[in-house]
Amino acid sequence: MKSFFKYFVLIFLVGTQLTFSQKLTRKEKKILKTIEVNNAETIEFLKDVVNINSGTMNHEGVKKVGDVFAKAFEAIGFKSSWYDMSQVNRSGHLFAETSGDKGKKLLLIGHLDTVFEENSPFQEFKMVNDSIAHAPGGNDMKGGNVIILYALKALADNGLLKNAQIIAAFTGDEEATGKPLTISRKHLIEAGKRSDIALGFENSTGFNDATIARRGSSDWRVDVTGVRAHSSEIFNERVGAGAIFEMSRILNAFYTNVKGEEFLTFNPGIILGGTLMDYDQQLSKGDVFGKSNVVAQTATVYGGLRFISEDQKERARAKMREIVNNNLPQTSAKATFIDSYPAMGPTEGNKQLLEMFSTVSKDLGYGEVVAFDPLKRGAADVSFVAQYVDCIDGLGTMGDGGHTPEETVNLNTIEDLTKRAAILIYRLINQK
Repeated sequence: MKSFFKYFVLIFLVGTQLTFSQKLTRKEKKILKTIEVNNAETIEFLKDVVNINSGTMNHEGVKKVGDVFAKAFEAIGFKSSWYDMSQVNRSGHLFAETSGDKGKKLLLIGHLDTVFEENSPFQEFKMVNDSIAHAPGGNDMKGGNVIILYALKALADNGLLKNAQIIAAFTGDEEATGKPLTISRKHLIEAGKRSDIALGFENSTGFNDATIARRGSSDWRVDVTGVRAHSSEIFNERVGAGAIFEMSRILNAFYTNVKGEEFLTFNPGIILGGTLMDYDQQLSKGDVFGKSNVVAQTATVYGGLRFISEDQKERARAKMREIVNNNLPQTSAKATFIDSYPAMGPTEGNKQLLEMFSTVSKDLGYGEVVAFDPLKRGAADVSFVAQYVDCIDGLGTMGDGGHTPEETVNLNTIEDLTKRAAILIYRLINQK
């Protein structure tokens, strides 16, 4: 009830303050009016795409959602392209584009897939009250995609996209990226290299928050082998410590000697050890056999690493390798690292973009926008282009319970979030 009241007060204040804004141009006021007129259609469009299952591995469903958006983008003058990703066991990506050389060249980033596969019981858009809806993927991030579409539609309806380069890039595997990344993120990175600014529309962390830094993520794996023997022989010169003691040493040293840098975290997500082991990394499960009277011959740990920069990632990896290579007697260990999402650092360009977005927000009467703590955000596709362009993220919908069957989207905030995004885009494509 408190959450609903907060949003109600926010919307009331936003509407009241907007009436008295003197900083909007005539064209900007027309954009806002168009968004108001289209808001009911916006909500209905969101409902329609939410009700199409597009779990990452439902390739047909992802493509179907992509087709719906492609038609909508084409209706406002964009050229759409579908890039098939079957070679990495994923559906594909939708790119919609206008071409020109006016103002800043923009890349607007969303994703079509959700964490809710075809076998999930959570499949349908349902109203909870007059402002909140349960919606699988509605907040993460079909709502953000819809904000992109209807912000651009408002500009197109007013003839304000002429000679602007805008690329809307909707990936189909953000929740579980296809590997290798050189294939699955090739088109996104190429789009970043052709752009000046990237705006990410992942779900908002708060109406007056935005993301100018995201930690990168990678996986790590440690495999240990020891000498299989009767437990009565453990610690002698021939048998040594065994695989499980060695793995325990490694993990304890990670915790003691690698932990501590700001923004750096790492987590061992699964551990298996014993005499015989069968671990399926793709399915994140395994079987193990061992006895209390047998020295363990094998052990495996699989985990994740989060970092704020490539330098921080490499420092952490170097420390982990050093620990892994300092083995207990008669054991050996190997560390493997798997890249996933690069880091998006808090650059000066990102900070300036936040200031511009905050100015737009204040001009609309919504108040200042501040940077969100990167420790509290996960990785996202915007990070793949962060080394090429200035970036800001978190411009999507508001809601709660992401990645759970309780995921909600707040419908009362969509109109205002779309207005703010549209004015930011309009000002950027008119900036020299």
